[in-house]
Amino acid sequence: MKDMQVEIDHGSGFCFGVTTAIKKAEEELAKGETLYCLGDIVHNSMECERLQQMGLVTIDHARMATLHGVKVLLRAHGEPPSTYELARRNNIELIDATCPVVLQLQRRIKSQYEESPQIVIFGKKGHAEVLGLVGQTNGTAIVIEKFDEVTTLDYQHDIYLFSQTTKSLDEFHRIVDYIQSHMAPDAIFRSFDTICRSVANRMTGISQFASRHDVILFVCGRKSSNGKVLYNECLRVNPNTHLIEGPDDICQEWFREASTVGICGATSTPKWLMEQCRDALIGA
Repeated sequence: MKDMQVEIDHGSGFCFGVTTAIKKAEEELAKGETLYCLGDIVHNSMECERLQQMGLVTIDHARMATLHGVKVLLRAHGEPPSTYELARRNNIELIDATCPVVLQLQRRIKSQYEESPQIVIFGKKGHAEVLGLVGQTNGTAIVIEKFDEVTTLDYQHDIYLFSQTTKSLDEFHRIVDYIQSHMAPDAIFRSFDTICRSVANRMTGISQFASRHDVILFVCGRKSSNGKVLYNECLRVNPNTHLIEGPDDICQEWFREASTVGICGATSTPKWLMEQCRDALIGA
């Protein structure tokens, strides 16, 4: 194991939105005050645990409804209008770390909904970001998770298609092409490519990275949506790709015939965690 070359992908790690949210949390916690976070600040259990040890208290919407006069951090995924209304009612100070890309998407969906209510969102049902997007339409938006679900749409009515920021760009384009070819002659179809390029642009880089190594360790929390997309891309290029959450998941059998190992991760994977996995390998 000591002669094996191990490389960490320089393009992996937190995206801008996650970095900003964690920085805001650390700044507030440094003041020594209690800080609540609505949902996991990032879809990575080890990073969440690190911040919890610093004093961050993770809550859900039901718990938030019982709080008054406290500080609550809104993570990068964003929240529906009802969360802001709850904060006003309960005199809660919001530390809003909604990613600017997500915030802009929320505004676009709300504006479009006010003009035409038939909104379709390509995204993961129940995902925090998607809940925030659907909230801009008073809960009426139709959510499709994958290409196969596009056949359930009603093509006799106007369709305005948006996407969760971390979905696959290729799959989004497949959905657009299918809808365009099935719309009724007198119905309007408009699509809005709202996929974050800081995520989409990683596809090419991570594909090239995966092809350079004998074995790939993809470090990622099980809840990460963009992690699933990037992991599947690695697996497509390199069948010797293994999804792990941290050093404890590493199996030495994977490296029997390997001379090079690549370590990469999602936009929710901290660099320190990838470094821990590297150190575990080098020291093995």
